[in-house]
Amino acid sequence: MRALIVGGGCRGLELARALGDEGHAVRVVTRTEAGREAIEAAGAECWIGTPDVIGTLRYALDNVTLLFWLLGTASGSREEVAPLHGSRLRMMLEKTTDTTVRGVVYEAAGTVPEDVLEAGVAEMELARESNEIPFALVSADPRGSRDAWLAEVQEAVAELLAGPRRVAGG
Repeated sequence: MRALIVGGGCRGLELARALGDEGHAVRVVTRTEAGREAIEAAGAECWIGTPDVIGTLRYALDNVTLLFWLLGTASGSREEVAPLHGSRLRMMLEKTTDTTVRGVVYEAAGTVPEDVLEAGVAEMELARESNEIPFALVSADPRGSRDAWLAEVQEAVAELLAGPRRVAGG
């Protein structure tokens, strides 16, 4: 499995390490070269881009199995943060259509206003209904226990990789 992690800061790097330890390939997005050293030290591939400009992430999706949208603690004004869970998220989800992406993990908790996170969940549901993009929500508070957060993300990964189950004769 190849993962693309957008956001998450230190916990995103912890996730990158955990996924790498399980033998998965991980690509982590950072806005500037300043993040490269920490990303590569975590065993991940560095991708310079920003969720503010989805075009910078389009080719980051190459050969990706799971997309992680970990922006529950994104900083900035409401006008800066809301599009990350609205129009920018929608654009990114549209880019996953007809790619190798089999699912999206969306961080639905954090410091971002609750109504903004709810808008993100609505975008995820719309993508599932419109383009059959499977997703899993992470509702563990990223400010709380890192172990609980990581366990919930790993459970989401297992669920998405297992895919839909078919019953014989059904």
